[in-house]
Amino acid sequence: MYRRKLFDELKSHLPKREFIILTGARQTGKSTLLRQLQDDCKKEGIPEVYLTLENKTILASFNENPLNLLPFLPVSEKRVMVFIDEVQYLTDPSNFMKLLFDEYSVQLKIIATGSNAFYLDSRFRDSMAGRKRIFHLPVCSFDEFLEIGGKQDLLAEKARLVEQPGTKSLKIDLLRMEWENYMIFGGYPAVITEPDKKEKIARLQEIRDSFVKRDIQDSGVANEIAFYQLFRILANQTGNLVNINELSVTLRIKHETVTNYLNVLQKCFHVGLSRPFSRNLRKELVKMPKVYLLDTGMRNCLLNNFQPMASRADMGELWKNMVYRILVDKYAMDEVQFWRTSAGNEVDFVMADIEKPKALEAKFDETAIKPNKYKIFTEAYPEIPFGFLCMQPFGDDFFRRISQA
Repeated sequence: MYRRKLFDELKSHLPKREFIILTGARQTGKSTLLRQLQDDCKKEGIPEVYLTLENKTILASFNENPLNLLPFLPVSEKRVMVFIDEVQYLTDPSNFMKLLFDEYSVQLKIIATGSNAFYLDSRFRDSMAGRKRIFHLPVCSFDEFLEIGGKQDLLAEKARLVEQPGTKSLKIDLLRMEWENYMIFGGYPAVITEPDKKEKIARLQEIRDSFVKRDIQDSGVANEIAFYQLFRILANQTGNLVNINELSVTLRIKHETVTNYLNVLQKCFHVGLSRPFSRNLRKELVKMPKVYLLDTGMRNCLLNNFQPMASRADMGELWKNMVYRILVDKYAMDEVQFWRTSAGNEVDFVMADIEKPKALEAKFDETAIKPNKYKIFTEAYPEIPFGFLCMQPFGDDFFRRISQA
């Protein structure tokens, strides 16, 4: 069975003392990854136990007393790996893990999956300091998209194009088709493995209607209709500024409610907010963030638009959203910012706080580039290298340019 890239990073952390919390949007494969880690431990003779808190009997027992976990452990002189799925169902998951860490971290290590309800818990952030390491499992990258989809030959060809500058490929048209499919249908594993396009759409609709609804319920959202409308509006405004006042008026809900719903969408790993970069507060906008969806397939599902790239009126917005995904996979989300002045001059992406700062403008078509528009930025920040990232023309150097973003 295919393993996500995060598998090796998680495995290397198993010997360490800190407990592991695996977060991510629903249906990204957290439970599968947990099972794979358990199977690997079995093969290597590492004592382990797997528990799911969807089992109400186990859940009730752990809620009664965290020490009720101990009888589930195998007898061993070695440290036991305890895999707990859906830990957020506990009444007080923070207290449960804190007590076990403080008293029994020599004997056991917890590796738990936790959805948004757990991640939103302020007690978790406060009480687990120094006791946990959080890992985030996003939707699949393009490499994972190819491998899960059984396209190992194209994955190898892509790697060759990246590693060998100047290389030509007879499979570039096939790679372009897969890249466009990735942009249209996104990176949820269940969608990738579905060969039929109509069924891919049905899978995305199921995730939208069933699993996003669970996020709404778990997060205590009162106005489900307004929440869903906000989600659709944001999908239609990817790459644009988030104006709380306008959204409040449009949805007829309070400013505080819009802010809360945005926070829930972030913590459920559905949207990312890019903050403005500024070193000149008088001339540059420093308040409103820009919004992007963290899966382009979900974006297209919310908009009910699965047209091919050549037929889309929103190809520029979709490409910009894709570039954002590429960047947040490579850098920390907080490091991916944008620049904009009060006069409307802007640069899509600025990574100023990384080892080698860079700024990028995403343009779907290279012919749309107007370099003079960006002189204000390049003159104000000569120390930040600036460039363009385009999808068209789609040539042999496309994936090498992506890898260097």
